[in-house]
Amino acid sequence: MLRHSDIWEAIDRLAARHNLSPSGLAKRAGLDATTFNKSKRATRDGKLRWPSTESIAKILEATGSSLSDFLAEIPNGGAYATQRIPVIGFAQAGEQGFFDDAGYPTGTGWDEIVFPDVGDPNAYALIVSGDSMQPLYREGDRIIVSPTANLRRGDRVVVKTREGEVMAKELVRRTAQWIELRSMNPEYENPKLSTMDVEWIARILWASQ
Repeated sequence: MLRHSDIWEAIDRLAARHNLSPSGLAKRAGLDATTFNKSKRATRDGKLRWPSTESIAKILEATGSSLSDFLAEIPNGGAYATQRIPVIGFAQAGEQGFFDDAGYPTGTGWDEIVFPDVGDPNAYALIVSGDSMQPLYREGDRIIVSPTANLRRGDRVVVKTREGEVMAKELVRRTAQWIELRSMNPEYENPKLSTMDVEWIARILWASQ
């Protein structure tokens, strides 16, 4: 599994490869200059902070790098554990037979990709279609989803309703009665769903272009 220190080391090495400081890399990617400061990598009480998938996607775009290039910057020669992750199109995800009641991938019809170990054997990937997730995720991007990861406010999540609609949004608030979501594309509405109408909700861990 990718470690916290590995990800931050890869960011530092990617910056150095392009003759930039971590701050300079952040600015080139259109991020706040302090995004990758060492002070941002853990809280005062020692809790580890991970860089967001959005920030990593932006530095890859800004430097013309691929995910493979980024992983190659990880210590120990870029060696990392991998796992085979099932993948289907976003439109297929709303059909019957691809998930059990808990939101775990099941059945046949899945393709497969090899991806760095994300620490969840039930993780799966969805291929983005349409423009509802722009500008963060574009058509053809693959988002890696974990049905077992803990959810917090601000997480990007995939939600499946009992009517079969599957959507990727930002989690704003979750109570016993309601799930409030924010659309990534401001041209789309921000849903507020009754928990009774939601079949499952799972956290997006990573995005791969």
